[in-house]
Amino acid sequence: MATLLVRDLDDELVRLLKQRAKSHFRSAEAEHRAILEAALRPAGESFAVRARRLQQATQGRLRADSTLIIRADRDRRHGSDRGA
Repeated sequence: MATLLVRDLDDELVRLLKQRAKSHFRSAEAEHRAILEAALRPAGESFAVRARRLQQATQGRLRADSTLIIRADRDRRHGSDRGA
């Protein structure tokens, strides 16, 4: 694993990092890692991996034509407008 050194941080930012770390029961270093992980890998996996997993999970299921869904929604909304 690599080491990351961050220089010239504002004192207030460091204070906020330590405060956040304390609220999560972690060290400032562990909190820094968690923040980087959340920012760079929001779900813990890449978008491509998530997309592939979701695609595989939905294969074989009945898929509705989006045109039909949009038309039904439009008709529902316009039908309720007519009654008003």
